[in-house]
Amino acid sequence: MNYFTSEKRYSTVNEFYRQTFGSKVYKITLNGDFTCPNRDGKISYSGCIYCSESGSGDFAGKKEDTLENQFQAIKSMMENKWQEGKFIVYFQANTNTYAPVVKLRSLFDKAITLHPDIIGLSIATRPDCLEEDVLDYLEELNSKTYLTIELGLQSIHEETMDFINRGHDLKTFEMAVKELRNRNINVVVHIINGLPGETKEMMLQTTRYLNTLPIQGVKIHMLFIQRNTQLAYLYQKNPFPLLSREAYVDIVVSQLELLNDSIIIHRLTGDAPREELIEPKWSLKKLVVANEIDKLMRQKNSFQGILT
Repeated sequence: MNYFTSEKRYSTVNEFYRQTFGSKVYKITLNGDFTCPNRDGKISYSGCIYCSESGSGDFAGKKEDTLENQFQAIKSMMENKWQEGKFIVYFQANTNTYAPVVKLRSLFDKAITLHPDIIGLSIATRPDCLEEDVLDYLEELNSKTYLTIELGLQSIHEETMDFINRGHDLKTFEMAVKELRNRNINVVVHIINGLPGETKEMMLQTTRYLNTLPIQGVKIHMLFIQRNTQLAYLYQKNPFPLLSREAYVDIVVSQLELLNDSIIIHRLTGDAPREELIEPKWSLKKLVVANEIDKLMRQKNSFQGILT
């Protein structure tokens, strides 16, 4: 089953939520004050080279605030634009299963009860931070709410993963997906386009690989360079080519054409806070990028999965 609309020739997460929950669904991003094994010395101290000081949770709530206050603050901002809808609480910053189960339970059990219109929970984590007791707790949590685990893959190419200091291999990622799906937990995978040294064909190989996995969704990101990251240091010392908006749109459309149409598209690009972004500046205009993707798909009379 796909979730296309008259405007979107791919399975959009908005349409999926509407058909599944009967209304618009919004994500409210909370901060559980987690860290990461790739930054606290368990794997390394430097982390993935693109990761921001906030652990790529730049738009999350303030970790100093209670979950209740974080939720209410973000919900109030959303209500300035949208009056009705249901909510998914989203833990994004750093590695959100990298803690004892007692901490996970205290945060996640509370998060799903913050408001009667909360229908789900999304947890972003690393595939090497899913120990057996954590998986067992997530299975329990999955029986209480609509649970999604977001796993960073970024690329299937080992040379790329080494360069970006990912800190785990493809086998670890595959095992994490297998263990989650054995417990019937939904999995959304993150990939990044434009990583240094990768060609369009390499990015498409990563996309083809996704079709071999029992996953439910994907987030496609543009590589952007954010201040105070290892990537920014490398770029300023020795600038490397970044994708143009036109090249990025072309790659994403090709990826959509390859992806099984049952895989829900949760994101087609990403952005950094304006004041933190070095390049590419075009990544700030997410709506323009999405419109260009729709335009190219119409021009090609194409749709998600046409090449599968």
